[in-house]
Order: sequence, then structure tokens, then C-alpha cells
Amino acid sequence: MTTASISAHTHTHGAVKVAYDLVVFDMDGTLADSFGFFIRTHNLLSAKYHFQPIQAHEVELLRQRSPRDIMAHVGLPMWKLPFVARDFVRSMRLHGQDVCMFAGAERVLRDLHAHGVQLAVVSSNSVENCRRILGEDMCRLMSYIDGGASLFGKRTRILRVLKKLGIQPGQAIYVGDQLTDADAARAAGVAFGAVCWGYGAPEALAHTSPEMTFETVDALRLLACNAQPDTRVLQPRAAMPKVEECAT
Repeated sequence: MTTASISAHTHTHGAVKVAYDLVVFDMDGTLADSFGFFIRTHNLLSAKYHFQPIQAHEVELLRQRSPRDIMAHVGLPMWKLPFVARDFVRSMRLHGQDVCMFAGAERVLRDLHAHGVQLAVVSSNSVENCRRILGEDMCRLMSYIDGGASLFGKRTRILRVLKKLGIQPGQAIYVGDQLTDADAARAAGVAFGAVCWGYGAPEALAHTSPEMTFETVDALRLLACNAQPDTRVLQPRAAMPKVEECAT
């Protein structure tokens, strides 16, 4: 394994081995490669619920924005969000068989579990969809799967997982791909790990000052202290100024 194949950054300088007793993963955009399905379904539901579809040229710009900003951009009022989310989950159950885990994610989960890290999922997707995407083998590795959280309500779900598993917030990290994931982690008192391959753009996530940033799926293995390759030296990342999200 070469150092080029694994890339993660922390705020700590020098060679670092970072360990957490519990790693809680978001599903869509973090473990599940569902962004294409999300865009297609968003555009289908836009006609039903009378908001704007996302055009191809808007995708990269919107990845830089918070979910609240995206909702404002497409004209989706907050009161409609539960109905849209419900239909999205139902659509994935019926038509999302092509949604699967990112390449290498299964191997990473096996490695973390083998090194004694407890694994969990907190997602706004349904437990049923999460279990299908994970598959039976990966579900067996999970200490807890919590689904159906509202887009802005993951804090309480993270806290519930901590309570169920008897884990203190300082011993846990929530790994996700959106600004709302960072907000939920901070509100729950756990660390935040940002992934660079999901719905949110890495540049936007950097402004949340995540404890760890993962540039590749393989880099997630660094969440286990003794899973770090002998040749790996984590490079310090310049601290980014924290940006407050503006409510719309």
C-alpha cells in the first residue's frame, strides 16, 4: 500500500494515530453512492411538489451550499420537506436497486471492525434501505442502524446511538458528507469526519473545521489507531475559519 492511495488530514501535526471507540456513518453520499439517484428523483418529485428541478450546470454550485440554501434555491418550503423525503425513501425502496456502496467501503468496514471499532449508521434514509445497501454481511458488523432521521434532526439520533451503546461523545466520531452532518456532530458533542466524495463539496465542508477529512474511501481505515500503514504520515492541514450557516 502506497501513501498515495490513502489520504486523510487532521488538525494535529506530525505522524498521528487517531482512534475512536465508535464510528457513526451517514449513509447517502458517505457509504452509499446515491448522488445520481438523488438528482434524478429530485427532478421527478419537483413536478409533483411544485419546486424547481436541478439543472446539470447547477450541480457543482449547489454542492457548495447548505441544504437550507439549496431548498431556497429550488423553491422548496420547509413544510413540504417531510413529504418529499418520504417519497424519496419510497422511491429508493422501489427503484433504487442500482444504489450500492462505494468501491472499497466494505473492505474498510471490515478492517475497522476487525480492529475493535464499533460501527453504526445514522441516516435520513430508512433502515430498510440502509440494510439493503449494506447487505447482510455489513449489517452484522453494525452495532446500531438508525434510519428515518429528518435532514435537520440527526443530532438526537446520534445521541440515541451513544446512549444505546454506552459511548461518551468524546469517544465517537460522525462521518458524513454534508454541512448538516457537521452541524449534527457538533450539536451532539462528537467529532466530525468529512468525506470528499459525497453530496457536499470538500471546500464547503472544510469551513466546518472537521477533526478529520477523508479524500479517499481507503483513508477511512485511519479511524482505527492500529490500522495505520507503517509508511503513512498525516500531513497537517491549515485551519480554516469557521463559517456560520445563514438561515434562509
